Amino acid sequence: MNRRPGHSARLRLTLSYAGFLFVAGTLLLAVMWVFVLRWLPTADPRLLQKTYGAVIIVGPSRTDLLRGFAPAAGVALAFLLAFGLLGGWILAGRMLSPLARITGAVRTAAHGSLSHRIRMKGRQDEFRELSDAFDSMLEQLESHVAEQRRFAANASHELRTPLTISRTLLDVARKDPTRDRDELIEQLHAVNTRAIDLTEALLLLSRSDRGDFPRESVDLSLIAEEAAETLLPLAEQRRITLDVTGEAARTSGSAELLLRMVANLVQNAVVHNIPDGGTVTVHTEAHGDTSVLRVENTGRPLAPELLPTLTEPFRRGTERVRTDEHAGVGLGLAIVAGVVRAHDGTLELLARPEGGLLVTVRLPAGP
Repeated sequence: MNRRPGHSARLRLTLSYAGFLFVAGTLLLAVMWVFVLRWLPTADPRLLQKTYGAVIIVGPSRTDLLRGFAPAAGVALAFLLAFGLLGGWILAGRMLSPLARITGAVRTAAHGSLSHRIRMKGRQDEFRELSDAFDSMLEQLESHVAEQRRFAANASHELRTPLTISRTLLDVARKDPTRDRDELIEQLHAVNTRAIDLTEALLLLSRSDRGDFPRESVDLSLIAEEAAETLLPLAEQRRITLDVTGEAARTSGSAELLLRMVANLVQNAVVHNIPDGGTVTVHTEAHGDTSVLRVENTGRPLAPELLPTLTEPFRRGTERVRTDEHAGVGLGLAIVAGVVRAHDGTLELLARPEGGLLVTVRLPAGP
């Protein structure tokens, strides 16, 4: 829909200033008429002197005073109008100059440059608050766009790997008819399973980031027990003790996403553990308006500077590449962070001095 171009804010402010000044001058003249001029006699004072035989009023009559006052009042009103227009135009320009800087920054950002900042100086007024809020928004957008670009590059790389392996296996099988078909099918199955797991993880991460899921009352203690029961065979296979303790801790959210969050934390704690005799403890509790989930495991010592990178997509806690059936796709803690963020919670990672990791999830308490 086409909209007609309107007057600029500077012109409207100028007309408002000038109009206000003109009306104020008019009201001032009206007050003078009501309270001063209307008490003067309309007749010539000399006639009153002849009629009553005495000098009653010395001075001009109302008619003489109006005859001399009206032109001066008109000139004063014209001056007020001109002064209001000129002064209003200058004042409006000075008042709106910060808005022009903000508009320029918006246009720069609209063309794709998110690194520009206004950094307005001066006193803390409404324009300064708007400028600071816009700079903060640009900083968050720049960080989010950089993260999305890095995520897209990593996702395309991770998806390209199994597809390339599948094509290579098929090319080798086509050139070598004597190759064992069962071995080829087993290798293709493993590669395709990894590609499917990666695709499902990407979809789950995207869903959690959007936050478009129905919410219901969920007990984190029951979710923790279900996740631990599912992963108990894996823990027993690796000779790791898996314990679930605590009390009921209710929150509001998606039971499916929260189950995936806890399962990822428990699986990560089991896989990244000491080879034999390790422990994993899952604890839930409620603190006022906050429900807390803690997953603690033994394992190798982690450098503190490594912790902030663990929740980034396709980052693993060790530099080596895992070759077992639980190698993962590098999205476990990234999905956990996305689910926590979608549920308005906080995620805290803490390296244990003796080795291993302590993960604390805090979610708003639900009914």
